[in-house]
Amino acid sequence: MVRIKRGNVARKRRKKILKIAKGYRGSHSRLFRTANQQVMKALRYSSIDSKRKKRVLRKIWISRINCTGRKHGISYSKLISLFKKSKISLNRKMLSQLAILDTSAFDHLLKTIQNSS
Repeated sequence: MVRIKRGNVARKRRKKILKIAKGYRGSHSRLFRTANQQVMKALRYSSIDSKRKKRVLRKIWISRINCTGRKHGISYSKLISLFKKSKISLNRKMLSQLAILDTSAFDHLLKTIQNSS
């Protein structure tokens, strides 16, 4: 059988993994085998946590809207139903941003939806 030399391909593959593992501690950033294991683990966790991040952010937005709504005497569920009835379609992220950064605009929205119902 003919001998296949894969020095260039193998080196590129290893360098790519070690470049991703840069910043890991000890042999996790220097030795290929342990670095490869850590990179695989990190990539697995990153895909799981990117989904978890979306969940956590939505919870934060809802709690911010709820808190600001309760200051005005409206619970979160009633607030969202009033927004849907008055056909104002702002997502929860934008509502929470308004509740935190621009309280006067959020107050105006509340008056608008309370007048329409």
